[in-house]
Amino acid sequence: MSTLGSAQRAQVVVDTSESRHARLRALPPGHVRLADGFWEPRRRINREETLPSQYEHIEATGRLDNFRRASGKVDVPFRGLYFNDSDVYKWLEAASWSLATDPDPGLERMVESAITEIADAQRPDGYLNTYFTFERAHERWTDFDLHEMYCAGHLIQAAVAHFRATGTRRLLDVAVRFANHICDRFGPEEQGKQPAIDGHEEIEMALVELFRATGERRYLEQAEFFVNARGHGLLGEPYGRFDPSYSQDHKPFREQDEVVGHAVRALYLYSGAADLHAETGEPDLLEALERLWRNMTTKRMYVSGGLGSRHEGEAFGEDYELPSGRAYAEACAAIASVMWNWRMLMISGDARYADLMEHTLYNAVLPGVSLDGRRYFYQNPLADNGTHRRQPWFGCACCPPNIARLLASLPGYFYGVSDDTVWVHLYAAGSATVDLEDRTVRLAQRTDYPWDGNVEIEVGGGGDFGLMLRVPSWCEEGYAVE
Repeated sequence: MSTLGSAQRAQVVVDTSESRHARLRALPPGHVRLADGFWEPRRRINREETLPSQYEHIEATGRLDNFRRASGKVDVPFRGLYFNDSDVYKWLEAASWSLATDPDPGLERMVESAITEIADAQRPDGYLNTYFTFERAHERWTDFDLHEMYCAGHLIQAAVAHFRATGTRRLLDVAVRFANHICDRFGPEEQGKQPAIDGHEEIEMALVELFRATGERRYLEQAEFFVNARGHGLLGEPYGRFDPSYSQDHKPFREQDEVVGHAVRALYLYSGAADLHAETGEPDLLEALERLWRNMTTKRMYVSGGLGSRHEGEAFGEDYELPSGRAYAEACAAIASVMWNWRMLMISGDARYADLMEHTLYNAVLPGVSLDGRRYFYQNPLADNGTHRRQPWFGCACCPPNIARLLASLPGYFYGVSDDTVWVHLYAAGSATVDLEDRTVRLAQRTDYPWDGNVEIEVGGGGDFGLMLRVPSWCEEGYAVE
């Protein structure tokens, strides 16, 4: 039986409350209030500046018009890249988590308007991708380098976030219809289905989370098929110029021992595989994940926590190939690292994953957005001659809404729960309300962290319960608990 109340289970970012092979469960972002001088100002700017300005960019660059075009509301050409739908979905996820902690009628109107355009663009068979509409409709599911499942994955994650944050199924029903379309079409050839995988992983963790939100096991089984099918040559040569390792298709997942290829794709795959292990408990999955984590952290990660050293292919390099000035270190890769480490932390309770989350948040994620919340880095080199500057938007704008969704959901990463124990993963002034099996516990942190390492925690609530405090790796030899 879960130790979290049903309300808390419903609103978490990653729901492991019923995952038999996850040691920890998360708290909903809305049950954690940050009141510090570091993260909460960043989240306020994310809410007041970043999300509204990103919506303006999404509208001005035709991303929403692409949905209106697909539904027949406007007669305009498709604009932008073939995966532009995903930017709208990531923005929706960010806005949903922001609404979960800080209601905002203006932001809510933007969200509802975007959902209307998305829902109206869905095809009768459940398919939804504005690039493959009208003149390209016959090309659906013919080129798996073109991110159809990647976009579907971001739709699903946005829909689950919106459902958990608001309690309404409007976007979730759209995502369920598309997920059913995918499950009906793809799978083993002996079942009369099309054996295929997407060149850009994302659908795997999205389907597991949809299973957690709906209880429909077919989504978990579909995620397992996509993980298992990788490494069997289904993709060929991505874009006709990369070898299969670019999309982690060079060998079956359980045999992989080095982080290779496009960094974001790899980290999204590892996140999905971690989700799968949390549900199935398969030892080989966990062994592969731990092996890949060791390779990444000891040989292929920048001191900042940045990942992906090569501009060509936005990819990992060889061992210790970590040039400072030429570092690619895409902001999305840092965010994906936080996502993967969070899942590994939920599975194991091992503080090293929380250590890397914290390190990456401060040093590799946050540089991706300016102090005013309106300009962004895509690449994050560790050295610069004065010419690398943040930009207000990009043609390939995956990073800005990705940063926004992490900042919006950040309070949900601070604590965990197991049985009658509360785990403190991250430190910042603020408070948390935790519903244990038969009592409610309240924690209040008082600290100037990260500027000062002293943390005072006030505990309220009757009865006995455990309290696990992470000792950051940077102070293991000089800490004291009083």
